[in-house]
Amino acid sequence: MSASWLRLICLLGGWWLTALSAAADVKLPALFSNDMVLQQGERTPIWGKADPDESISVTLGGQTWQTTADAQGQWRIDMTGLKASLEPVELHIKGKNTVTLKNVLIGEVWICSGQSNMEWPVVGSANPQKTLATADQPLIRLFKVPRKAALEPVEEIRAAWQVCNPNVANAFSAVGYFFGRELQRARKVPVGLIQSAWGGTVAEAWTSKEALKNHPDLAYLVKRHEEAVAYYVKNEARLLKEYEEKRAKWIKENTPQQSKEGGVGAATVLPPPPFKPPVDPRPNPNAAAQLYHGMIMPLQPFAIRGVIWYQGESNASRAYEYRTLMPTLIESWRKAWKQDDMTFLMVQLAPYEKGVPEGIWPELREAQWLTTKQLSHCGMVVITDVGDRDDIHPKEKETVGERLALAARALAYKEPIVWSGPAFEKMEIRGSDVILHFNHVGSGLVAKHGPLSGFTICGSDQRFVPAQARIEGKTVVVSHGEVKDPVAVRFGWDNYPVVNLYNQEGLPATPFRTDDFPLKTKPKEKPEEKSKKSAGQN
Repeated sequence: MSASWLRLICLLGGWWLTALSAAADVKLPALFSNDMVLQQGERTPIWGKADPDESISVTLGGQTWQTTADAQGQWRIDMTGLKASLEPVELHIKGKNTVTLKNVLIGEVWICSGQSNMEWPVVGSANPQKTLATADQPLIRLFKVPRKAALEPVEEIRAAWQVCNPNVANAFSAVGYFFGRELQRARKVPVGLIQSAWGGTVAEAWTSKEALKNHPDLAYLVKRHEEAVAYYVKNEARLLKEYEEKRAKWIKENTPQQSKEGGVGAATVLPPPPFKPPVDPRPNPNAAAQLYHGMIMPLQPFAIRGVIWYQGESNASRAYEYRTLMPTLIESWRKAWKQDDMTFLMVQLAPYEKGVPEGIWPELREAQWLTTKQLSHCGMVVITDVGDRDDIHPKEKETVGERLALAARALAYKEPIVWSGPAFEKMEIRGSDVILHFNHVGSGLVAKHGPLSGFTICGSDQRFVPAQARIEGKTVVVSHGEVKDPVAVRFGWDNYPVVNLYNQEGLPATPFRTDDFPLKTKPKEKPEEKSKKSAGQN
């Protein structure tokens, strides 16, 4: 046998032994790393891969749990009875090899999800230098899920837990950081925050495909994407060829223009063509279930206490559908985690006006509020006082995080505190006055900075006019001299509401309406029927 053959055999043999060794190693998802936080409670899963039928043991704080990997090498152990501790511990996972995770804390874990206002980092928020000066928080640990849209479920992500410090907090969700900081201060336990957010995304992208398919009013979202993918896959070569031919013709028929800089020797460029290349719909982050597959499923079944959610801007034009979509999203997450009492806290959309059709955002805010009335263990914080008329990303995130922490303390941890501002309960009409009753009054109603503002009233003509409003005890009395027989009242029903009704605890009232008049975003026909008509016209 020649020397070259011997070398090849040795190389192949070495590769085979290395592959066998790698296959035998116990492997963990990225969620299990040094510096992590484990959720305290009755059941805290840990899982991974090993050889088929390999014996696995997990040891933490003097307790040991054991299991055996299945025929595919998958294994899972549910650690039980974990209690919060301020002292770091080591987590040992042993099979044919041993994996040791260091500086592990046990406490409370929350997912921070949604679109850009959740993704918005500390460095881009108000007063970042002041915030980061106190961001050395060793009892807070941060995990940032990479952006990924996926046509099929993803098992693994590339990331790791990090101890909170100024360099790490700098690029982390500002809302998430402020929430975690306040929660840690109040509960005196370690807090783990998992950021899984993507700006400009719609709620259906974060919802499971199964849940969407099983809802008669939402199934079209899945069908629409599946049809787009099937069409593109079948016609990709033709579409690309047609685009290149069209582009070549455009280049031939158009004369390059001198660049804006001008001058001797200035470069010349073609004007942009009036058409775009075909887009592959498979990695679309705004298609049904795409982000659920790529950024939520890899987190399951990691034990969490709950979710804070800031999203809705991208669904505002379909606000009426959001009444169905948002509860479907929440229930799909609870089903996946097998946690019916998972706390889910939403941020109601901030005031914003620039470029938004009038009356659209109030309808989305109402859909958010109705979700909390429909589902248990679900709350919403109001931020009508921290918006920006011209910026969809208001920089004041500290107030948002603090109010979410209040809501978590009340709803997840059952602390007897006031966590919400006044919320409309019922109305009664007495002559030309409308008397409004509220929940979450706290120590009493108050008008900040002058007389009450933001109330409108109408008669049977359904024409709303600005109203006079005054506080009487735990109620608000609304009237207008020219509306003798009032029918309905609205409060803060504007894209950029200017309102000042609070409770004495300093929490703003939820915008609302007492009527059930037709909404601008309620479709006259079901979306799937509209899609069929459009397809027929094309």
